[in-house]
Amino acid sequence: MRTHRPLALLLLSAALLPALVRAQAPTEPTPAKPTAARAAAAGFTPKLFDEFVAMRTGGTSGQSVWWYCTGELYSYPDGKLLALVEGVDAGRLLVPESHAGRDAVQLSRKTFVYRDVQTGAVLKEVDGKPLVPIAYPYQVIHYQLVGDRLLTSVEQGTGARLARIGPDERARVRSNGPDATVFSIPLFLNIETPRGKYEAYENYDFIVPAVRSKKEVPRYQLSWNRFGDLPPAFGTGKGVMQLVCRRVEKFSDLPAAIQTYITTEAPLYREAPRDMAEVRELQGAK
Repeated sequence: MRTHRPLALLLLSAALLPALVRAQAPTEPTPAKPTAARAAAAGFTPKLFDEFVAMRTGGTSGQSVWWYCTGELYSYPDGKLLALVEGVDAGRLLVPESHAGRDAVQLSRKTFVYRDVQTGAVLKEVDGKPLVPIAYPYQVIHYQLVGDRLLTSVEQGTGARLARIGPDERARVRSNGPDATVFSIPLFLNIETPRGKYEAYENYDFIVPAVRSKKEVPRYQLSWNRFGDLPPAFGTGKGVMQLVCRRVEKFSDLPAAIQTYITTEAPLYREAPRDMAEVRELQGAK
């Protein structure tokens, strides 16, 4: 499957650094020197770190969970609605490589399609120009707690385009009163590539509602916004993509339309990578 690849650190995606970045040997994140991004307390504790990881990955069961997202793509600055956007980010915790309150490894894969504003049909071209879905066959996301900061690194790409992105330390814990905790993760990109400068901004607000009894199942939600270059099929210029997402525990609980698309056109994306052996195989793919 050919893919258009915007930037997104966690989902989603997140949409992540394009495969134009030179390959880097994966290394363990190291504590960063003081920066403006660290001027305010990040607010993470070992308990909140574990809550974030469980919310994001499904926790120590090691089973896949799905973040189902819907939204819109607009041109900027005129705000013309160009397409509807729908997709999933499947993830699981790599249990043997994760340690409570300290570090965690998430295996993820994601795909998003553009749909016609009027009919809802999957768009495969715009005015004769091919429009390919957003698709990441795998991502390995490393989370590490350093002091009160969450450091996030992402490994992705294949062959000579294998890259390690991060660590990024801008994540913040924000209280939304007694009813919810918000994990806010902004992403700023200003990167020189062989094709020129790539600039984008994204923000992810993961919303974790308070659970008042052991029988209550949390309804995890995400608000995701992106500002950056439009997919080439829509022409030059900037665009805004805004999505709202919810976590789904079973593939069969996803809406029928996205189930059908994945089953018939993108079966790889039915669940997260099983283990690092599958990831290494994908990394060597041509």
